[in-house]
Amino acid sequence: VQLVESGGGLVQPGGSLRLSCAASGFTLDYYAIAWFRQAPGKEREGISCIDIVDDTTIYVDSVKGRFTASRDNTKNTVYLQMNNLSPEDTAVYYCARDRGPYCSASNYNTGDVDYWGRGIQVTVSS
Repeated sequence: VQLVESGGGLVQPGGSLRLSCAASGFTLDYYAIAWFRQAPGKEREGISCIDIVDDTTIYVDSVKGRFTASRDNTKNTVYLQMNNLSPEDTAVYYCARDRGPYCSASNYNTGDVDYWGRGIQVTVSS
């Protein structure tokens, strides 16, 4: 099982980025995929989860309305579209495979996943 994030980098406040998570070594169709982030000095937090029927749950109030998850099983890839970014969004972003096909209804935790990507840096700064 392998998950590889891409699409991070430096962006100005108010800008957008789309992160990709390329999955291999398993059938993406059968698993929900989550996105986490970890800012310096803070705990890793679950941002969103998209399940096998494309239902998405957002767990962080500050990103609701700005971040959108999507998936393309034909490309074995999950995406996180991030709009109107602010410096508070600066963090290392990780995708992770859920242990099953559906997402937790609330408070997505690191224990809900079994495989992680290596993470990618997103820096929002002018």
